Amino acid sequence: MTTAETASTDTVRVLVVEDDPTIADSLVRGLRQAGYDAGCVGTARAALLLPPSDVVLLDLGLPDMDGIELCRRLRQRSDPAIIVVTARGEEADRVLALDEGADDYLVKPFGLAELMARLRAVLRRTHPVDHEPVRYGPLTIDTRTRKVAVEGREVFLTPKEFDILACLATDPGRVVTRQKILESAWDAHWYGPTKVVDAHVAALRRKLGVPGLIETAYGRGFRLGEVA
Repeated sequence: MTTAETASTDTVRVLVVEDDPTIADSLVRGLRQAGYDAGCVGTARAALLLPPSDVVLLDLGLPDMDGIELCRRLRQRSDPAIIVVTARGEEADRVLALDEGADDYLVKPFGLAELMARLRAVLRRTHPVDHEPVRYGPLTIDTRTRKVAVEGREVFLTPKEFDILACLATDPGRVVTRQKILESAWDAHWYGPTKVVDAHVAALRRKLGVPGLIETAYGRGFRLGEVA
C-alpha cells in the first residue's frame, strides 16, 4: 500500500487508515475517481508519521494501536475531518469515537455512495466555503482557521465546542434546538441522548467567559443572546 501523493492546493487530501489491503485499495480507487487525492496506510504508526491530511478514514481494528487512541492523537496534533469506518457497530464504540474527536461513524459493510455523501457532509462542516470571520459583540469566529477570540483574546475550543458555537452563530438570536446542534456538530445519524449538548455548552460558556452570550431557551435549545 502507498501513502498519499502530494496534493495540489485545491485538492482535498484523504488518508485511508485500514489494515485490510482489499478494502483499502477499493476505497482509494473510489476516492481518486471522485477527484480526491487519496492514499492509504495500514498502521497507526505510519499514519502518525505522515503530514496532516484534510480527511482521515479510520478503521478501529488496527494491528499496532486501537483506532480510538489514534483518533485521539490525530485530533491532538491537527484538525482533520475524521470518519470512522469499522465493523464495530455497538453504540458504546460509536459514542466513544465521537467523544474522542471523530466527526462521523460508518459501520461496515457500507456502500461507496453513502461514504461519499458522509465525506461531503463532513467537509461542509469542517471546511465551509464562506471564509469571512463571523463577528458578534466581543466574539470573533474564523471558520477557515477554526479559531475563536473574545475581545481579541484567542479561546481554545475542542472541535465539538467550535462546531456548536459556529452553529449558534449562523443566525444569532434564533433558538437552535438540541437536535439541530447534534446534526451540525455530531452528525445526522446520532442516536445518543440530546443532553450531551448541555455538557458541551456548559464547557463552552466557561471558556468564553461572557455572561449571557449563550442563552438557554428552556425546553427548546440554545441561542446567542444580546451582549454589549
